[in-house]
Amino acid sequence: MRHLLKGFSMLLLTLVFSTALSAHTFKVLVFSKTEGFRHSSIPAGIAAIEQLGADNNFIVEATEDASVFTFEQLQQYEAIIFLSTTGDVLNRNQQDAFERYIRSGGGFVGIHAASDTEYNWPWYGQLVGAYFDSHPAIQTATIEVADRIHPSTKHLPEYWERTDEWYNYTKNPRGQVHVLATLDESSYSGGNMGYDHPIAWMHEFDGGRSWYTGGGHTEESYSEPAFLEHILGGIMYASGDIKGEFDATNDRQYQVTVIDGKPSFPMALAVLPNYDVLYIERRGAVKLWNQQTGLISIAAQFEVDSGREDGLLGIVLDPNFSTNNYVYVFYSPLSVSEQRVSRFTFDGATFDMNSEIIMLRIPTQRDQCCHSGGDLEFGPNGDLYITTGDNVNPFEADGFAPIDERAGRAYFDAQGTSGNTQDLRGKILRIRPEEDGSYSIPDGNLFLDDADGLPEIFVMGTRNPFRMAVNKYTGELVWGDVGPDAGGDNAARGPAGYDEFNRTTTAGNFGWPFCIAENRPYREFDFATGSSGPAYNCAEPINNSPNNTGLDTLPPAQPAWIAYTYGFTEKWPELGSGQRTAIAGDYFYYDSTLVETGSLPEYYDGSLFILEWTRNWIKEIRFNEQGELFQINPFFQSEPLVRPIDMQIGPDGAMYVIEWGTGFFEDNPDDRIIKIEFAQNLANRNPTARATANVRSGLAPLTVEFSGEASSDPDGDVLNFSWDFDGDGTSDATTMNATHTYTENGDYLASLTVTDPDGERSVAQIEIIVGNSAPIVKILKPLQGGFYEDYDVIDYRVEVTDAEQGSIGNGIACEDVVVEPSIGHDDHAHGTGPRNGCEGSFVTETHGEGPDNVFYVLGAFYEDDGAGVGASLRGSDGIILNMKRKQAQHAVELIDLQTENTGDFLGGALNIGFAKHNSALKFGPMNFEGIDFVTIRFAAQQTAANVEVRVDAIDGPLIATIGTQLTGGWQNFDYFTAKLDNPGGTRDVYFVFKHTPGSDGLGNINFIDFHGRGIASSYQDSLRGLSATYFSNNDFSGDQVIRKDPMVAFNWGSRGPDSDLPSSGFSVRWEGELKVDRFGLYRFFSDPINGRAKVWLNDELIIDEHQSSTGSISLQANSTNQIKVEYSHNSGGAGMFLRWSGPNPTNVIPTTALSPDTKVLEVTNESIDELPTQLWLAQNYPNPFNPSTNIVFQIPKSGLVKLSLFNTLGQKIQILVNEERSAGSHKLNFNASGYASGMYLYRLEFEGEVLTRKLLLLK
Repeated sequence: MRHLLKGFSMLLLTLVFSTALSAHTFKVLVFSKTEGFRHSSIPAGIAAIEQLGADNNFIVEATEDASVFTFEQLQQYEAIIFLSTTGDVLNRNQQDAFERYIRSGGGFVGIHAASDTEYNWPWYGQLVGAYFDSHPAIQTATIEVADRIHPSTKHLPEYWERTDEWYNYTKNPRGQVHVLATLDESSYSGGNMGYDHPIAWMHEFDGGRSWYTGGGHTEESYSEPAFLEHILGGIMYASGDIKGEFDATNDRQYQVTVIDGKPSFPMALAVLPNYDVLYIERRGAVKLWNQQTGLISIAAQFEVDSGREDGLLGIVLDPNFSTNNYVYVFYSPLSVSEQRVSRFTFDGATFDMNSEIIMLRIPTQRDQCCHSGGDLEFGPNGDLYITTGDNVNPFEADGFAPIDERAGRAYFDAQGTSGNTQDLRGKILRIRPEEDGSYSIPDGNLFLDDADGLPEIFVMGTRNPFRMAVNKYTGELVWGDVGPDAGGDNAARGPAGYDEFNRTTTAGNFGWPFCIAENRPYREFDFATGSSGPAYNCAEPINNSPNNTGLDTLPPAQPAWIAYTYGFTEKWPELGSGQRTAIAGDYFYYDSTLVETGSLPEYYDGSLFILEWTRNWIKEIRFNEQGELFQINPFFQSEPLVRPIDMQIGPDGAMYVIEWGTGFFEDNPDDRIIKIEFAQNLANRNPTARATANVRSGLAPLTVEFSGEASSDPDGDVLNFSWDFDGDGTSDATTMNATHTYTENGDYLASLTVTDPDGERSVAQIEIIVGNSAPIVKILKPLQGGFYEDYDVIDYRVEVTDAEQGSIGNGIACEDVVVEPSIGHDDHAHGTGPRNGCEGSFVTETHGEGPDNVFYVLGAFYEDDGAGVGASLRGSDGIILNMKRKQAQHAVELIDLQTENTGDFLGGALNIGFAKHNSALKFGPMNFEGIDFVTIRFAAQQTAANVEVRVDAIDGPLIATIGTQLTGGWQNFDYFTAKLDNPGGTRDVYFVFKHTPGSDGLGNINFIDFHGRGIASSYQDSLRGLSATYFSNNDFSGDQVIRKDPMVAFNWGSRGPDSDLPSSGFSVRWEGELKVDRFGLYRFFSDPINGRAKVWLNDELIIDEHQSSTGSISLQANSTNQIKVEYSHNSGGAGMFLRWSGPNPTNVIPTTALSPDTKVLEVTNESIDELPTQLWLAQNYPNPFNPSTNIVFQIPKSGLVKLSLFNTLGQKIQILVNEERSAGSHKLNFNASGYASGMYLYRLEFEGEVLTRKLLLLK
């Protein structure tokens, strides 16, 4: 090849960099020793590099003699080039010399098989970046060149097509190196790294510089001008001849400064021209971080309604803030049901609250959650963009489009908001603020004629456009729209839920609630009848809702730019998998004048940053020369973000991020406001101050132990500590840990300042309040971890004690306690609205059907009066309630289990499987108060396991054993039930697969149901299941146990059905009603284990003890049928299953199709021989009911009894009993045929005593 290269000598001269022309002469060493495969291209590579040296003023020496690897000899070279080395090429001493060389500032260039070298030398693996794994045949591929700044890639096209041998690597080095270029695996065959396949990279490492390219296998590579210039740029960088801030995507080059390590519900921020930071908290505080001092102060306090998703939501500086000091705020005023966009004047320290000019009022409703929007951004020409949510309740739409047109359901219909051209909600508005506080309408908004639509609308058809970004040069608008929750497509309703990232420079309709994602249409749906209509036409959506006050025919829906659903979205693998909350971040514009400010490097110029709140990442979107999406790459992925909710690129070029943190209550323990800086653009990395105190409030004298042990320095420097305990600017202590006693009452701001040897410092603050103690708030009822279901009535009671004020009823008013129930979903919660009062009740709203991870959150707080100190303190408590159905994939931990798509006809999205002996699902805190049974939805083809339910640990106390059976296939799911023993308390719970040690293939679980009242005051579960009478003998005689079983799905084995019964030789009779929803031909199946069974339907014996099934039986839709089942056990393992088939495959008859015989359940298991000694009022049974229910009460002696019915307003609506009754127990049947569905109260009065209970009528 040497003679071929000579023919290119004149061409190679053109490869000279302008920066290299004036560079000093330096020397490099080409090292090409091989102990493995030897590449035939090595001679051509050496010759080409020699020619590059000759043409570019550097000296090239080549060797395969490893003995030159002494520190003394290596020092003469500016860079060492490993040219397709393979195997172990250096001994230990030579390795040590090379490490010392790099640490002394040397450079490394790796070409092709340099990554196939020294696998047992971890330091080398870090230097080269990644080890070779495999390769396909030589072929042509497309390389995406991300970095057009680095000297090795600046000359290349964005899409570089060339032929070579393409390496796969054992790991993706991104984050540990700066990736220059990646392979497009769709352009060739044999790649195994996926969408992100780095093929060239560089990084600063261990004091030196490293550059690597995966190309260079073929001899022809070394006659390609572009590839040779690629190598030349790598040599120039590694030698140090060309310097710059190149290491852009190497996580080690970034540092994090914590601005506030303990904000309270932080929402949004704005960075001032002097690099101070204003940030807002949802409950109304505006705080100011002083960049010079590190101190935090209150700049303003708004009176806001912070229930549901309202509050103080958005903040932005005027484009001319430096001269006019205007700040714009989006907030929810407490006094009126509206959202406001207001302008204030800020003097550098505080808002002038009297300067408020209300620029825009957005009418809203606060009766129902959700979606408020609230982001503010300025674009070119001084245009202000404003996001608004659709402001409707999404939960009763089952995760699909909320288009409920029934009367009185306007708050459940987004056609009246997002799809309404005469409504400001569910939009992105664009206005141009004027100096006098008014605004004008920019050209190009969506509606020219006010009769067609409101002039402020720029984008319509959004659901929850929570955060947006505006390109300050092009005016391009990008936003993240948080989508609905449907876990999958539904032919009757429409597509699965998607989140969207959208971009536009022109006004338009983005489809909601008619279309989603890439214009996937929903279907019209009648919520009254449950019937579906035609799919919406995304090209011409028609809004015929009675709640629509705008145009009927809407502008065409625009497809989403990026749309992704739960789990993994094949089209967008870059977004990963998991839950979804799309958050737009900010654009970055490089400014070369920002020196030593921590600005991001030039590599990111023009890039857009986006965030994902639930997936906890920041990603960079790169655009190609045509402005189209080029790549989506991770950013600083080694930093463990916790729910990033807002971002801004500051005027210093650094990135500012708000982390919401985990949790649902007052103050999340891990929320933060941080600044991310590029360390190569800093003179010195800043230390981080962390201060803690063992107490933060109390009576004088108050002794506080302070600690700065968590403080750190990224360079490992020794830090100096200075404590100012009273905020007077004087250092009171200079040790890492210090103790101070406060002798006078007051509100003190203690601060810790840590300083490194170069004078860089960081400040942390702790507020200490002396003379006032924080109130202690405790939710007494319901129980943490208790169980509920949709539409349960839940009673709550909150206790508050305060050292200075007293307790509820003794200095603290019950009505001053604030409680808010919220619907939890995955890792966030939707508030249903705050309410005052230390006790009361709420109804659990539905989140709709589907496999979502749904729960309820109850938060309570109380703020004291400040105890005369002038600093009020807030106490709070919160609990999480469990839904009675738990999808298996939502376990907090899968122990030796995996998830897979489920084939269960009941849905569920995913099931868990691949179970072995002692595989387990772990669930978080559960309290089994009111829970009697547990059911698993289980399938097994190979081996039927027992599933043990244990608490506290995988081998903790056993509370249930669920016996199963083979079901005929891994996806043939059925129900299996067991009685559950309440262990008391709130515990972690484990579902453990059990068989013989070493066994596997033990079955799959789709979901788990818990049966019983739970923590509800109503008792919907009482309407489901069958009454069961168990007999101690197998001929239906002997001692009895009467209970309500959820279904007939028991494999008791040798354990028996109840601790009060023998484990063998017993019998049981189930009685009740069978409810049939759909007309069809049904078959029934009896499966007794070691016993005999009979089944009656409508008093007709349909299965006798010699049969196991029936023929087809015609059953009418919405019919109720009497059913009775008897089982007599002989000996051996016991069990009984009652199944049916019809519209669905053969399955156990579920609890929802069964209703117990209440007359059987009225018989007590214990005899009562004595008269009652006290007044007692039982909970009605059944409850909920329709139309009648039984009420039982007892009185200790004869006397006048009054039993009355009240509505929830306290109005008496019926007297049930008003007469003399004898001592003892009394029962009456109450028929509510004349009343509407709802909650009612019944009150018993006897000799001055009053007892009250609630009942729930559901029609």
